[in-house]
Amino acid sequence: MKNLIDFFSFTDSSTRYVVLGVLLLMSSSSVVGTFTFLKKKALVGDAVAHSVLPGVCLAFMLAGNKNPVWLITGAFITGWISLYLIDTISAKSKIKEDTAIGLILSVFFGVGILLLTIIQHSGNAEQSGLNSFLFGQAAALVGKDLYVFGGVALVLLTTITLFFKELSLLTFDEAFARSIGLPVRALELLLTTLTVLAVVVGIQAVGVVLMAAILITPAAAARFWTDDIKTMIALAAFFGAVSGLVGTYISYVYENMPTGPWIVMIISGIAFTSFFFAPKKGILHKLFRQIRIKNKMNQENILKLLYQLGEEGKDFFVSRSISDITTRRPFPMRRLIKGLRTLKRQGFLKEKQRQWTLTKEGKLKGQRIVKLHRLWELYLTEYLRIAPDHVHEDAETIEHILTPELEARLEQLLDYPSVDPHASEIPYNH
Repeated sequence: MKNLIDFFSFTDSSTRYVVLGVLLLMSSSSVVGTFTFLKKKALVGDAVAHSVLPGVCLAFMLAGNKNPVWLITGAFITGWISLYLIDTISAKSKIKEDTAIGLILSVFFGVGILLLTIIQHSGNAEQSGLNSFLFGQAAALVGKDLYVFGGVALVLLTTITLFFKELSLLTFDEAFARSIGLPVRALELLLTTLTVLAVVVGIQAVGVVLMAAILITPAAAARFWTDDIKTMIALAAFFGAVSGLVGTYISYVYENMPTGPWIVMIISGIAFTSFFFAPKKGILHKLFRQIRIKNKMNQENILKLLYQLGEEGKDFFVSRSISDITTRRPFPMRRLIKGLRTLKRQGFLKEKQRQWTLTKEGKLKGQRIVKLHRLWELYLTEYLRIAPDHVHEDAETIEHILTPELEARLEQLLDYPSVDPHASEIPYNH
């Protein structure tokens, strides 16, 4: 508790610098990363992160010290050059974009390691801590770093705000943006510049190795919670800020715990939680939805079969045993029992002495499913010219998802037919 109070009181200036710096880095990178993620260019962030290392080294060699303005300028130049080369190679050669990214990433990173080695053997006393750009060292942020990062973050957020509509249109429909006269190439260069700036300001916190996670993971997590781009940007910034704050706190409480990797661990935890538990888009929600759909189809197939058995004897309220049902259609026994009990609970079936009987509501529901099945078979044969003996399987699926609106449209389109392609009666409610 004491550590918690000490940390969040921000009385220590170094803690204050680190927390504010990390919050600025994470939130601004997450906002820009949202557009990169939506344009399906996640690997671009990784390429830029590895490509800024030679720029950092060259800036240090020219300046002779670790002035953050010089280092950021050098990193920005080589990062921007790397993206330009990736676009050029992809556009003017047979090399695909992913191959170009791998090529540029490895070449630039190799040059960066070579220059870093030369610096380490140069004897310059200012070189201490320069290799932190490889793995990050957020705990080393000081006041002058904070001013620089704050300025860059302000530029990023202001630019995104001013060009939000144009960048959104470019992200979702580039062809339409070009057709209405937007300067697509200029906007692409702007987004490229913003991506490079976001990477440049983030590498000191997490390093070139982990920067791609900071750029893309908050946006990927946010995407599972919303379809609105404004909400997605806000969520990505929030997730980034939370992971930065929690990661910094963990490294504050436990000695020798690196801040950058913990930030990545926290944002990855948020992302995996989103992947599994987010409503509508989460894996568990989709799994439960599939189970519900399978159960619904199973129940409707039981009602349809009981209705068809009633058609044969002209009596829809005859009691049927499980053997009567499985003789006509081989349901898995466990699924059949579960479906029968559910239909009884819903009021579509009655049970007496292990005999199952349709209720009035069950008869109407089974009738509608049979009607939809036969209408769809007729539609496939008349409008798509599919042979009658090839339409049953498709109708078995589509009968469960046709809405009342589509049902009415089919009836009108087919002029309220009385029989299906197999001469079976199409039942209507009278």
